[in-house]
Amino acid sequence: MSITPITGQDTLQKFIFDNAAVRGEFIDISATWREVLSRHAYPAPVKKLLGEMVAAAALLSANLKFNGTIIMQIHGDGPLRLLVVECDADLNLRATAKLDPDATIADDAKLQALLNEHGKGRFIITLDPADKMPGQQPYQGIVPLDGDDVSTVIENYMLRSEQLDTKLWLAADDNVSRGLLLQKLPYNGGKTAVEATPLTEDDALETWNRAVILGSTLKEEEILSTTIDVLMERLFWEETIRVFEPLHPAFHCTCTREKVGNMLKMLGRAEVDSVLEEQGHVGVNCDFCGQHYDYDKVDCAQLFATDAPVEALIPAGEVKH
Repeated sequence: MSITPITGQDTLQKFIFDNAAVRGEFIDISATWREVLSRHAYPAPVKKLLGEMVAAAALLSANLKFNGTIIMQIHGDGPLRLLVVECDADLNLRATAKLDPDATIADDAKLQALLNEHGKGRFIITLDPADKMPGQQPYQGIVPLDGDDVSTVIENYMLRSEQLDTKLWLAADDNVSRGLLLQKLPYNGGKTAVEATPLTEDDALETWNRAVILGSTLKEEEILSTTIDVLMERLFWEETIRVFEPLHPAFHCTCTREKVGNMLKMLGRAEVDSVLEEQGHVGVNCDFCGQHYDYDKVDCAQLFATDAPVEALIPAGEVKH
């Protein structure tokens, strides 16, 4: 059941317990995480929470048979106002956080103090299909912020909203983001992934409980300092496990000049004209990748004068003066 890591690439490794209704995934998404951090300067507690969410979003997305994007958000009512991670079907990810600019965040601040100070924090998962039908709305699940860490919040969401027993072990720091996901598959009368002795419901539950006990031996320091191939060998060396071809998440931002222009059009002409009058131009930075987009009076006039995509307003190769 060995994994062959590819240097420089993030790796998500799926596996399944043979003759058992348990599936799992290990992830090392450290390169993507460092790409996120290279564009932002966050306090240490925020790095920890967002880094764990990056790993969790990829782990959940890899289990979905869904052509679209999973958007994981925590809306907070404390010094940390928002955590967002987006992951598409190809495991392209981007992430950002928004803080109260006037707040001071202690180095040992925890999730509830940062995001649920007044009990109004919310955890939200949105599934946005890539091929939506006309009028189709994304699916969205919203629950209270129930848990003292990212793992517990997501586990409670999966049990409450999806009726899936899920366990997560996540860890992140300035350089590393890794995690393990285990899920108990619905009992289907003893049929398993391979031909073997039919599995009883008690056997399935016993294997699930044993897998969770093994996963629970993981410590945060061990996850941060140990590669996922070694972690798998340490935890499940006595189990019969089948591994699949590894997947490779990567950082990718989907912002474009067209999308930013459409956002400005949604704000409305009056709002945009107000910014133009005050500043002489409209400057927008992508919250995820930091890319800067600038619009002068001519650009803004064209935005509201045509329905053509923004990128089509300036012919390729032409320099606007």
